[in-house]
Amino acid sequence: MEYKNFGELIEKAKNIPERRRGVVASAEDDHVLEAVFEAEKRGIATPVLVGDAKVIAAKVKALGFDPSKCRIIDVSGGENPAQRAVEIINSGEADFLIKGRLDTKDLLKPVVDKKNNLHIDRPGVKGLMSHLTIFQIPGWHKLIVITDGGMVMYPDAEMKKGIIVNAVETMRSMGYETPKVGVLCAVEKFNEKMAETVDAAALAEANRRGEIANCVVEGPISYDVAMSAEIAAIKGYKSPNCGNFDILIVPNLTAGNLLGKSLTISAHAEMAGIVVGAKIPIVLTSRGSSAAEKFNSIALCAVTSSRRG
Repeated sequence: MEYKNFGELIEKAKNIPERRRGVVASAEDDHVLEAVFEAEKRGIATPVLVGDAKVIAAKVKALGFDPSKCRIIDVSGGENPAQRAVEIINSGEADFLIKGRLDTKDLLKPVVDKKNNLHIDRPGVKGLMSHLTIFQIPGWHKLIVITDGGMVMYPDAEMKKGIIVNAVETMRSMGYETPKVGVLCAVEKFNEKMAETVDAAALAEANRRGEIANCVVEGPISYDVAMSAEIAAIKGYKSPNCGNFDILIVPNLTAGNLLGKSLTISAHAEMAGIVVGAKIPIVLTSRGSSAAEKFNSIALCAVTSSRRG
């Protein structure tokens, strides 16, 4: 299966037999609160709010909701609210983590701490977490993933393999059977002087050997060729997947960040952003993201998470 838009993803989240539970680390954030209450209203996820209880209660009330009907966990005295949120997850009382008003490094510190048992080790990609962004581009026929524009700054070929594995596993948990992956470069031809094309060719070969499973990996491939069958034909690139890829792998964080912001700001794409590669997905969007984008991300986490406890 594949999703044409976020509406279909939201319907999938609403129809999960057991409602998921999202815990917000440092919930003193208006847009995050708007998103979690919308998710609760639409039957997607039940929120647990961690942070300064007085501030959270005041914000909840200002948004028109009743604080007495919310589960608010008070954290004060310098304790990292993300650590308390992770403890709630490990107790079986929540299924995924949501970033509130705190730095990303503080959010992820307890996630990667092995004592919290959320860390995953895979052969060759030990403990790799990556950022995955799904876009709904106006005029485009389906949702598309771009990764990694938010976590891994300068991945080598082995790290890119881990990024692909994370993305493929996430999409398979959404219902995709064999995601189609394009490894983006400036050109669609191998050039030993362009490291990105060397990595892309190695990843495509690893896929053919079965080292990267449950997907189809192509590369090197340029963005225009990946997104347009017509341009692919003009340039002589033969693939049935051009114009229909599910996942685009960018060369580095800067490229992914620029491409993602170009789509949202200039092309008016809607997005959802999560961190994958740990035992639970994590809502992680830009500080400038709207409540709608955070809501989309919560729906994505609801679909890709497992009921814990």
